[in-house]
Amino acid sequence: MLHSIGLSSADDLFSSIPEDLRLRQPLNTPAALAETELLTLFERMGEKNAGARRISFLGGGAYAHYIPTIVDHILSRSEFFTAYTPYQPEISQGTLQTIFEFQTLVCQLTGMEVANASMYDGSTALAEAVLMAERVTKRSKVIAAASIHPQYLEVVRTYVQHAGIDLDVVAHDQATGQASALTSAVDDQTAALVVQSPNFFGCVEDLKTLADAAHAKGALLIVAITEAMSLGLLKSPGDCGADIVVAEGQSFGVPLSFGGPYVGLFATRERYARQIPGRLVGEAFDKNGRRGFVLTLATREQHIRREKATSNICTNEGLIALAATVYMETMGRKGIQEAARQCIQKAAYAARKISALQGFSLPFSGPRFNEFVVRASTAAVELLSRLARERGIDGGLALSRFLPDHSNDFLVCVTETNTRDQIDALVAGLAELSNTN
Repeated sequence: MLHSIGLSSADDLFSSIPEDLRLRQPLNTPAALAETELLTLFERMGEKNAGARRISFLGGGAYAHYIPTIVDHILSRSEFFTAYTPYQPEISQGTLQTIFEFQTLVCQLTGMEVANASMYDGSTALAEAVLMAERVTKRSKVIAAASIHPQYLEVVRTYVQHAGIDLDVVAHDQATGQASALTSAVDDQTAALVVQSPNFFGCVEDLKTLADAAHAKGALLIVAITEAMSLGLLKSPGDCGADIVVAEGQSFGVPLSFGGPYVGLFATRERYARQIPGRLVGEAFDKNGRRGFVLTLATREQHIRREKATSNICTNEGLIALAATVYMETMGRKGIQEAARQCIQKAAYAARKISALQGFSLPFSGPRFNEFVVRASTAAVELLSRLARERGIDGGLALSRFLPDHSNDFLVCVTETNTRDQIDALVAGLAELSNTN
């Protein structure tokens, strides 16, 4: 091979690499360990993860919910764990059926008529929804609420910046934290209104009013959801008039996992089914009337003429979608409703206790689910750092990380996994630390 390309040695092959960067001696790796020794080593390393043992009130797009043990058990079965893509229905019936059930559950939760086989995550699902709205309406102006998760907005900007779409971000109401200004921003050139509910500040939006305003001008309403558990209690976006609903499904049986992999939910009206990105699994029947499952729609550019493709999404998050499916079917309607009910009740208790503390307030009056913004009298970053260091509590997410003008604000999230004792510990820690500043 070297002779064919005119070289005399392997060193010649790597001549473009500077000499001081080349490895000239064996790697300094430790000797192999026995399995028992390796497990002991990992346990010692794991004990250094102090954050894993802290009480947590973090949210902002990733949520700690109880996961029934059956989810991991089924997810670990080799039929699912090692499977790739369901191209051949004759050998992928189990995978296709679980995706079909996933789609059905997503439709039931969102109040929509058709759902795809999942997207990479909630943020890419939102970006694909914006592109879809442009295709459906043949308009290029999109109005988005500033109260959408900043990282979701960043992904949308990345997608549309060279797609000829004008993204107009409208500020939220400073009193309520809601996106009420969107109704007056829509015009005859608007493709879609984009809103998150509950939004980044935890406030629930008035989706019916936003839908009416969008439809009056021929625009679509896109609703994004980061906390999918809210779908168990709040009126579904579909019932409120939404045209496209996207969500991050991590809350349904998917561990936090340091940020991924997660699973994006995507649902819409049946009349827009041909414009939906990604894959869609459907039913089929053989000549004897026996039901089977097939890949009905695959709109990636690999499968059809490129100019007709609706997406370049390569695959669905099949394994994570399976986890969400097992979770939803295990919990059932009542189980998810109960988990959502505990979230909203415990968050209300925490909000009431914190707002009663001297030096703390809740700046937004809008209705909320399980997250809310707290305004302190001091810098939130330092307050939360001391709370974690001195009390072992992750008290929330400092908004200055995303919004520099909110230096004293932090986002608190409460789920069904937080006990009353933990909430009381958070309140006591905030009270003590605020008095020592």
